[in-house]
Amino acid sequence: MTGLPRRIAWNVRHRWRRMFAVLVVGAGVAAPLVTGLWWSLPLVWFFGLFVALPVLHTLTKPLPDEGDEGGDADAPDDPALRALRERYARGEIDEREFERKLDRLLETEDAETADRGDADDIAERVRDGLRREVERVRE
Repeated sequence: MTGLPRRIAWNVRHRWRRMFAVLVVGAGVAAPLVTGLWWSLPLVWFFGLFVALPVLHTLTKPLPDEGDEGGDADAPDDPALRALRERYARGEIDEREFERKLDRLLETEDAETADRGDADDIAERVRDGLRREVERVRE
């Protein structure tokens, strides 16, 4: 049963905004029934959803690291991959050449991680990250 407390803790930590919104909606519906004042429903909803929720979200949002120069958090640390991306971004190589070199680089990455059991997972994550990077560079 140790999985349930961990799952609850994860949901509270990552989905607190949804739970807060549901509680505000419920409190708004219950407010006129408890107080007898019909205008308490929009009042609770307004202050809960348009005042308290944005303030709490801003206060709990993690701050970026001071040493981060705005780079991608999931940017690969492989110098060969970084150099290939930079050459593509500068226009030194075209898209076809980039794809060819990228496939060759990924093949060598797959060969290096083949002894590990998670080679397919790593290769797929690298491919997804590179696809996102290619789309970002194209824009």
